[in-house]
Amino acid sequence: MAKAIEKQNKTSARRYCSSKRPEPKVLKEDISGKRARLIVQNATKWANGTTLYYYFFDKNTDGAYVTYNDGTKEWRPWKGSANQMAAVRRGFKVWEAVGIGLKFKEVKKREEANIRIAFMQDDGSWSYVGRDILNKRKDPRTMNFGWNVATQDRHNGIDTIVHEIGHTLGLPHEHQNPFAGIVWNKKAVYAALAAPPNSWSKEETDFNIINKISKDEVNGSNWDPNSIMHYPFEKGLILKPEEYANKDLEPAGGLSAQDIEFALLFYPTQNVKKDIIVTAMASYPIDADNCEQQNYIFKPEATKKYTIQTVGQLDTVMVLSEKVGTELKYVAGDDNSGTDNNALISVTLSKGKT
Repeated sequence: MAKAIEKQNKTSARRYCSSKRPEPKVLKEDISGKRARLIVQNATKWANGTTLYYYFFDKNTDGAYVTYNDGTKEWRPWKGSANQMAAVRRGFKVWEAVGIGLKFKEVKKREEANIRIAFMQDDGSWSYVGRDILNKRKDPRTMNFGWNVATQDRHNGIDTIVHEIGHTLGLPHEHQNPFAGIVWNKKAVYAALAAPPNSWSKEETDFNIINKISKDEVNGSNWDPNSIMHYPFEKGLILKPEEYANKDLEPAGGLSAQDIEFALLFYPTQNVKKDIIVTAMASYPIDADNCEQQNYIFKPEATKKYTIQTVGQLDTVMVLSEKVGTELKYVAGDDNSGTDNNALISVTLSKGKT
């Protein structure tokens, strides 16, 4: 059920993404420095080459109740209009045009989807971050658009869509970058976000704006105020940098050069390493440095349960995908980063599959 909100009139005020960031990865005290940074930075990222399948809720029974502060309830459907769905499809194409090593494909069955998209009004626009969308929850949505994104208003339209997809790719909010040096006028920020159309509590404002993310989570040391992952802010909310103390902070719109750089860093167009063909009951070296990816191809000769695992002391994100045509469809995964265990997948595979 959605949170209690105030009944509100239509307004042109700024609407902000209410992030669904996963709980921070807790590492043992003896894990620090470069190792810790690499583990945290990659904790939400996808294996390159993955096809992410997305689905729009399409049944009239899909939805939830909004509970208002006066105690009344109102049913809000998750089904969106044709124009809204078309706008979201354009958002996926914006990321595809960058040339990243991920693919997006719309599916009509929700059980086939990684990304499940709703258009529940007054529930905010949000997305879970990166691989966190694979975790099962009572609410089957992984992304929601809480206002009409089929609009010519860039901030509330296409930029909101590209921003939420950025979260699904594993990108955090840029205005919470600890290297930004932002000093907030907290009283003004709390007042602005408590008002409609956001109606956020202090805790929600702290989570989405005030609190800094860990330095280990940041993709680089340079703040990018033009990032698609950066909110716009009106004059009076920021005290420092002084450049924005007396004027609006308005990102340029669309993907910035730094957004594209980091997207291609984590999801390069082509894997530079040659794929290795492997057989059962054999061991193979992992010829990959920090943050690099090595792909292995396995064709089962019999339908049965197979165990795939690493051996040795290393932090590994292991993903098993089935090749269907030219697409890689996620089957299973394991991340042993920061633990004393080895990455391990045990699953039944079918003869003749790749």
